[in-house]
Amino acid sequence: MAIDQEHRDWLAQMEERSKTKQKTFIDGISAKLKRPRVATAPAHPFRGAPEFWKQFDWSTDEKIERFSANFRAAGGHVAKLPDMKAVTGFIAEKAKELGAKYVVRQDQPELAALGLEAELPQGSSLSVWNTDAEEHWKARAAEADFGVVIADYAAAYTGSITVLSAKNKGRSVSLLPTVLFAIIPVERLKTRLGEILPDFDAMGRESLPAGIHFISGPSRSADIENDLTIGVHGPGVVYCLIVG
Repeated sequence: MAIDQEHRDWLAQMEERSKTKQKTFIDGISAKLKRPRVATAPAHPFRGAPEFWKQFDWSTDEKIERFSANFRAAGGHVAKLPDMKAVTGFIAEKAKELGAKYVVRQDQPELAALGLEAELPQGSSLSVWNTDAEEHWKARAAEADFGVVIADYAAAYTGSITVLSAKNKGRSVSLLPTVLFAIIPVERLKTRLGEILPDFDAMGRESLPAGIHFISGPSRSADIENDLTIGVHGPGVVYCLIVG
C-alpha cells in the first residue's frame, strides 16, 4: 500500500511539473505575440453539419451521374446495369477478357443468387469467403484475381462505397484481390456521407461491425516526391456496378 501511495505521489508531482512547463511555454508565446494568454475555451455555437446541408439531396439519376463522375475521377470504373443477371454477365465477361482464374466473393445471399460459378470461363474457379474452417482465407484472397462484394452504402457526393466487415463479409475480399467488383443496389446509393454515418451511431458501440471501409477508387499511394503508385494497399482496379 505504501508503494502504491508513493507511485501516486510521484505521478502527481510529474503532472504538476508538466503543467508548469506547459504554462511557461504558452506564456512565452503570448509575450512574443504581445497579447494576453487565452484562459477559457472559445465558444462553439454550431455542432455538426448546418441544417441546409442535412436537407441536401439529389434525385436518383443525379446521384448515379455524380457518383460515377467522382469515382471515375479517382481512377475507378463504373457501369450502370439493369439487374443482377446483367451483373453476372458483366463479371463473367471481364473474367474472360482479363484471364481471371480465381474469384473470391462474400458469403451473401445476393451474391449467391448471381450464379457466378456456372458463368465463369472454363478453367476459372470461385470460392465463398469463410465457408471452410480449414482454409487460409486471407492467403486465398491474396491469390484471387477478382474479389466480389456487395456495398452496404455508397455516397454520390464523395464517390465512395461503404463495405462493412463481418464473419461472412471478410475485409480481405475487398482489400487483397487484384480487381474488385463492388455491386451497389441503387437504393443503397445516398447523396451524402451524412446519411450513412448516423446508422453507425444508432447501432451502439457493442453492435458496431469489426470494420467499416470507405472505398473511393483503386488503391493510391504517393511518396514524399509525389510519385503516384496504384494498387499498393489494395486492388489496382475497381469496378462499381450500380444495379437497378
